[in-house]
Amino acid sequence: MLSQPVRSRVSKKGAVYIPKRVFERMGLKAGDSVLMRVEGDKLVLEFTPDPLALALKARQWTKTDVEEFESESEGEQDTLYTP
Repeated sequence: MLSQPVRSRVSKKGAVYIPKRVFERMGLKAGDSVLMRVEGDKLVLEFTPDPLALALKARQWTKTDVEEFESESEGEQDTLYTP
């Protein structure tokens, strides 16, 4: 755990580089989304996971193949859209 503050620098273009050990500790990947807010004189970064990545990581609770999914989808469409 990183309990001690970690120092970084701001580039000429305003980029703040996250040190590798923080990057790895937080489980971040290039392209991850981040929310930024200012609280007093502090900049707070909140990393937000990609919904698709979360869905792919989630424990699967059912197994459905493409054919079964397509069949169920067509049945639902018939129920909803057939007079």
